[in-house]
Amino acid sequence: MVAKKRVKVQRRKDFRYRGKPIEELQKLSTEELANLFPSRIRRKLKRGLRSEEEKLLRVLRKKGTARTHLRDMIVLPEMIGKVIEIHNGRYFERVEIKPEMVGHYLGEFALTRKFIKHSGPGVGATRSSKYVPLK
Repeated sequence: MVAKKRVKVQRRKDFRYRGKPIEELQKLSTEELANLFPSRIRRKLKRGLRSEEEKLLRVLRKKGTARTHLRDMIVLPEMIGKVIEIHNGRYFERVEIKPEMVGHYLGEFALTRKFIKHSGPGVGATRSSKYVPLK
């Protein structure tokens, strides 16, 4: 007798930040939103965004895409779905803002250091390598 296998269907849950769905987060005022964030971000929002950060938000609302050097800008719910090119010190890295990025800094998504994977030693690097055939 053949036993039937149960297929587990994985439902994609809608993203929530601190128990609130994205639609609800987008309706909140800055003060209400600040109360949901960790202390460092809450402090920055309560002191008010700088003029450069306000300008970035205006450009994103108008165009939907922007280039910036503001690596310390917080990802806010109104930025979701927008494309931001973040400078990493050498060039601009294109980043699409997703709901999971809310509450992080833009600089976290444009790495400044290149990951280097080292391989084995090359020919001539050690004394034993002189006996390795070159073919």
